Amino acid sequence: MGGILLVGCGRMGTALLSGWIGQGFDPKAILVVEPSLTALEGVPCVADVKDVPLGFKPNVVLLAVKPQVMDTVLPPYARLAEHALFLSIAAGRTLASFERILGPGAAVVRSMPNTPAAVGRGITVACANRMASSMQKARAEELLSAVGSVAWVEDESLLDAVTAVSGSGPAYVFWLAETLAKAGEKAGLEPDLAARLARATVYGAGELLYRQDAPAATLRQNVTSPGGTTAAALAVLMAEQGGLQSLMDEAVAAAAKRSRELAS
Repeated sequence: MGGILLVGCGRMGTALLSGWIGQGFDPKAILVVEPSLTALEGVPCVADVKDVPLGFKPNVVLLAVKPQVMDTVLPPYARLAEHALFLSIAAGRTLASFERILGPGAAVVRSMPNTPAAVGRGITVACANRMASSMQKARAEELLSAVGSVAWVEDESLLDAVTAVSGSGPAYVFWLAETLAKAGEKAGLEPDLAARLARATVYGAGELLYRQDAPAATLRQNVTSPGGTTAAALAVLMAEQGGLQSLMDEAVAAAAKRSRELAS
């Protein structure tokens, strides 16, 4: 099947590595380049690209380093572009930016995972350049799906919206838990109990979304009795002016705009 060269092993790199091992990937077919590690999950690690054995021939180079250091980190790996797919999880780095360094013939897949990958509940959206073959795209999906579901887009510009919705989205959910707990405190609950209720409510509702095929709107309607307490709260949250939808529209637009700025 070919080896995997994992360049960078921070939180997302570690999540992917753990997912691969959990899926039964051969640790001996993986090599990690990470200065701060000596071994992880039984997988060999080297500190620098110069330490990669000449005999190690990966068919995928997965780039899990910070976007701002990519221009420095990537050039030494260009020698592998003739045979390997380059799979990036770096936010804001375009396909064209990789082609400029690796050469126009390089096969590249750009992807945007999110942090629930750490618990196997992530979702990743990917976009391939014209040089990536169907087999290489299938290989990329196999690697990414070890930590959650995978979707593809043809239009790379859509990854800005993807970043704004799912890439940044977990932070919105965590903020929801924070604000719900604070509202509970203002309603008279002790802080610890308010935080516990908010946390359990968010992850419990998320589990229902995960396990059931019904749309979110249907699940919402199922717990909203006419004239009841939930309906009273939703009347505020769903107000046309100043409601949650208008705030979320603004938030996603702001994140997408920032993603485009980082890419340029």
